[in-house]
Amino acid sequence: MNPVVAIIGRPNVGKSTLFNTIARRNIAIIHDLAGVTRDRNYTEVTLDSHAFTLIDTGGFDPAGEDDFARLVREQAVFAVEEADLILFLMDGTDGLQHSDLDIARHLQQSGKPVLYVVNKVEGRSIEDAVNDFYRIGVDTIHAISAKHKTGIPELIEAILAHIPEGTPWSQDGEEIVCSIIGRPNVGKSSLINRLVGQERFMVSEQAGTTRDPVDTIMRYHGQTIRFIDTAGIRRKSSLGYKLERFCELMSLKSISRSALCILMIDARDGVTTYDARLAAQIYERNRACIVAINKWDLIEKKDKSYEHFVRDVRAKLAFIDFAPVVALSALTGQRVRTILDMILDIGRRYSLRIATPEVNRAIEQVCAHHPPPGLGNSRTKIYYAAQISTAPPVFKLFTNHPRVFTTAYIKYLERSLRERFKLDCIPLCLQVSGRAKQDRPERKPSRHRQVSGQKRT
Repeated sequence: MNPVVAIIGRPNVGKSTLFNTIARRNIAIIHDLAGVTRDRNYTEVTLDSHAFTLIDTGGFDPAGEDDFARLVREQAVFAVEEADLILFLMDGTDGLQHSDLDIARHLQQSGKPVLYVVNKVEGRSIEDAVNDFYRIGVDTIHAISAKHKTGIPELIEAILAHIPEGTPWSQDGEEIVCSIIGRPNVGKSSLINRLVGQERFMVSEQAGTTRDPVDTIMRYHGQTIRFIDTAGIRRKSSLGYKLERFCELMSLKSISRSALCILMIDARDGVTTYDARLAAQIYERNRACIVAINKWDLIEKKDKSYEHFVRDVRAKLAFIDFAPVVALSALTGQRVRTILDMILDIGRRYSLRIATPEVNRAIEQVCAHHPPPGLGNSRTKIYYAAQISTAPPVFKLFTNHPRVFTTAYIKYLERSLRERFKLDCIPLCLQVSGRAKQDRPERKPSRHRQVSGQKRT
């Protein structure tokens, strides 16, 4: 496991900006509003042969009395406990605050190595910007401007002095990246907490508690699974201010980043138009999907209530009809472990590679049962088909009449391939390409047989 470096500090001192600068990509939301980062945000960083995990945290307010401030403070404390090195970030424009001194005392009591960093020093001499901060009682203060990247090379050099050289963190086999998608307060963070076994995310009854996409990595039966908890995506007309637009964008990016999405639906509300919008985003990006009906413990159980709910899901989310549906309770743990087994199974299917002869035999049998239409007096001929990529599986079919392959017929072929090769639960794509007979590559008849359709009567 890589060493862990945590960024700690008061609200709005520039922690997320520094996080993005060190990571060299925009991961955490940046906004001039205290409290924008509320959960711990993780990323893996490799710099000059040194690999480490970088953590961004919410603003640490030692004096905060409300429940929300307490939750943020607890997340920062967890980060300190995880960390091998702490970057204590302070604001040079504000000067040294009493809360800075309180945080410094807490960090010193932790026994962890700490780098003391003063941000926002642009426009002033370094000496004037940091002089007051020596009252903390340390010998070295690192002066930076995370926004303008002033002093960042020197800070990185100091970080790497605490990090041993080595290769980036890795496990045997590729990880499965799984994003948790759903409306605000549907129970996304509670599900990950239940799966992983600790309160890794803040959980409260206030909708929108999670705003940054945050990663949790776990091992299950030897497989690495990376969970991304995303902000609830709301309809654009209901967004009150620019920050929510940032959150929506980050959530959609999380879908693109994932191989598998768990679409969480509140059992009390059923499938809403919001849920359908999220499902459309998953479908358009060809992501595998599990539909998780959460809060099932709150539903009055009647005969066939589950079957009725599944029919409603299938009717309203018909375009992801391949997705399995599971009713669960993140609160009680009901059927939650089933999700992990489903993730492993879907991950295997998602990356499955099928030999070309098998694909051609399947297409031959499917077309014999239901031939493609012809074009005028000309028969439609399928020369051959092959799988051209995985994750998700994509097949390509070569024919003399690609125009006759309607959307409905392509869907029929996709459903047939899914059933034949047990590719249920994942998206599958079939492409049709035209090719003249004389352009076909030479091949042995025993390996690739021509499959002929006939004109409908």
